[in-house]
Amino acid sequence: MNDQTLAELGEIESLRRTVARLSPSTHALVGSGDDAAVIVSEGSFVVSTDTLIENHDFKLAWSSAFDLGYKAVATNLADIAAMGAKPTALVVALVVPNSTKISWLEGFADGLDAACKALAPGAGVVGGDLASGEQIVVSVTVHGSLEARAPILRSGAKPGDIVAVAGTLGKSACGLALLESDNKDLISSYDDWVSYHLRPEPPIQQGVEAALAGASSMLDISDGLSQDLIRICKASNVSIKIFSKDLQGFEAMLELPALGLGVDPKSWVLHGGEDHALVATFPEGSTLPKAFKAIGVVVSGEPALYLDDKTLEPQGWDSVTGR
Repeated sequence: MNDQTLAELGEIESLRRTVARLSPSTHALVGSGDDAAVIVSEGSFVVSTDTLIENHDFKLAWSSAFDLGYKAVATNLADIAAMGAKPTALVVALVVPNSTKISWLEGFADGLDAACKALAPGAGVVGGDLASGEQIVVSVTVHGSLEARAPILRSGAKPGDIVAVAGTLGKSACGLALLESDNKDLISSYDDWVSYHLRPEPPIQQGVEAALAGASSMLDISDGLSQDLIRICKASNVSIKIFSKDLQGFEAMLELPALGLGVDPKSWVLHGGEDHALVATFPEGSTLPKAFKAIGVVVSGEPALYLDDKTLEPQGWDSVTGR
């Protein structure tokens, strides 16, 4: 029965039931069940890892098991996409209390599987670990194939390059603000924004499209647009200027919930984290991939960020301090 707990069923049987709900990766020669998986790779591949910790990165009061599984995959796939690679396989390590019900583990696995199918068809979870502890910790390692292309680094931006974004800006921060408000009417009225925070939808396929279009640099917006753009500035030794007029469309999508909360949506767009959109730079004169919207330009000078003609101080999420 699914109302049994991890302690009652034991690690081996709990893991077997959880893994049984996952679809295989089409890139794996050997999947879950052996000491290690075997993944097919043509040439170079990329690897990234991330960890989600209960009450630091998520709250069970807001996130279902499915939400957490989905978000764990989505956030890691975005890092692979930001390198211009195609996600192929994931390994997931999960720590949960002994009292955790098997039905929760199954819901978590369903979230993992749904995110793989929706965001990176053909990729899948090929192994991992299940252990018990005092709080829930999710650690995901994801692999991706560069398919004989060079990786897109943060250090390639050049003066004159176009700065462009694929995906949304500020929507996740808006959803988090709604949840933190504890205003049930607002949360219900703007459930699409809340859902995006719980289950982000990063533009994974557009990472490869950007690479094929000649992107000179790229990264995943996990900590906020301003915080992540300054990372490109420092890595490439350039400045970046973004334009208010090009951000108005993102702000317009947030106006109604912002009005309900009494806040300025511009702050969410500029500094809100966990959208997992892709921000990239393209050589001057480039034809941008369809999903990318130009928001600024790379300029010469010491690493700095500007909004129109004024210096913009980077702000955003710090994963160590939790603020």
